[in-house]
Amino acid sequence: MKNILVIGSTGQIGSELTMSLRERYGNSHVVAGYIKGCEPKGMLAESGPSAVADVTDAEAIAEVVRQYNIDTIYNLAALLSVVAESKPRLAWHIGIDGLWNVLEVAREKHCAVFTPSSIGSFGLETPHDMTPQDTIQRPRTIYGVSKVTTELLSDWYFHKYGVDTRSVRFPGIISYMTPPGGGTTDYAVDIFYYAVRGEQFTCPIKAGTLMDMMYMPDALRAAMELMEANPDRLVHRNSFNVAAMSFDPEAIYHAIQEVKPEFRMVYEVDPLKQSIAESWPDKMDDSCARNEWDWHHDYDLPAMTRDMLQKLSMLRADACPCEPQQR
Repeated sequence: MKNILVIGSTGQIGSELTMSLRERYGNSHVVAGYIKGCEPKGMLAESGPSAVADVTDAEAIAEVVRQYNIDTIYNLAALLSVVAESKPRLAWHIGIDGLWNVLEVAREKHCAVFTPSSIGSFGLETPHDMTPQDTIQRPRTIYGVSKVTTELLSDWYFHKYGVDTRSVRFPGIISYMTPPGGGTTDYAVDIFYYAVRGEQFTCPIKAGTLMDMMYMPDALRAAMELMEANPDRLVHRNSFNVAAMSFDPEAIYHAIQEVKPEFRMVYEVDPLKQSIAESWPDKMDDSCARNEWDWHHDYDLPAMTRDMLQKLSMLRADACPCEPQQR
């Protein structure tokens, strides 16, 4: 990779991935792509180039690729799971119509493309314990359907046109840099903000509901290392299971209590989020990623919990922009 475009650079993953890529490849070599109204701010704007790169506008993407001599595109444009269910046509337009535009530009300009998939690509019929790399998916949410389509379309462009497409199935991603934004696993981010503010947390997911999670530093490294991997070793491409930790709300609650014994949590289950969570794996088998490009995670639940609480305390979580939950 010499010149990189991050589409969706102001989103949850994109904002941190852009900065990590600039640290690794140089500020001038990573373009922060954004849509109008979501312009980069602060260090994201100041540290390197930025450009309008709306996935629904193929010509605009092609112009950015031409102007900056882009050879690698990280396409992070998508609606999160809960938001997608309320806006299914928009979710498809951004996730699939937009991906088609990106892949067409990549085919014409000879770019590699990373488009993340998700644990949401699995469904109720999928084996939930140690979910295999290759298994039945059959999701029942528009978010999941679009993610499966993303995987298949990316594979088709690789086999049909030789476009270097790669992706991972991200679990729930936990970060102290960006507040929750409408995902099913966002309770595992939200809970830390409440803990640092000294407030009781109302959990929307039932006790005992296991889901795969990952700390943002591991997620960023997974995206970058897959794109750096030797293609001759890749048996799979779209998409690799990647895993780090699997826990239910009680486990993360007690992990926080180890550091903050006074913290309290109650339950008020959100039916939509719960139904989505129950259709997802309890734990994925990521042995293919470990074997084909040496994937490994650095953070388990205790290590992530300590780091999240420390970092959020330093950032003065009482000033965090996330809104209180609806009771």
